[in-house]
Amino acid sequence: MASGASFSRVAHWAIGAAAAAAVLTACAATSHASPAAPAPHTKNWFDLDAGDCITDVPAVDTGEVTVTVVDCAAPHRAEVFLRRPTAVDTAVTDVADTVCAAGLARYTGGGPFVADYLIDSNQDRTSADPLPSTIICLLEAGNGGLLTTSARKA
Repeated sequence: MASGASFSRVAHWAIGAAAAAAVLTACAATSHASPAAPAPHTKNWFDLDAGDCITDVPAVDTGEVTVTVVDCAAPHRAEVFLRRPTAVDTAVTDVADTVCAAGLARYTGGGPFVADYLIDSNQDRTSADPLPSTIICLLEAGNGGLLTTSARKA
């Protein structure tokens, strides 16, 4: 009888262990799955947000309005790292250069990047908005190549 009771305990333990392993395997398969990367899509350049990675910097001087936003793990030309509202009379090169340079260090923590910017001037002459323009700061690879990951510091 002792060997029958011991077999029964061993069988129950084995069945319980197999069930626990199956549950743990199912949980591991679902808990570590990463969400699918967002598909490339177009966006107006003046609607870009920090963290957006774009395939090319828009040629706004020729009237280009849309850009292609991609997952930052895909090859891209630039990453938006800062949006800063500003007054119309301050939205000039010196201010944009200063704002973007300071923001670049905070966003990346340093690295081989250069800052560029776009200025959106959303002026409405009937509005009393003291900050109608927005400086949109972009970072690019210092060597002119493509980026293949986000530059945001962890």
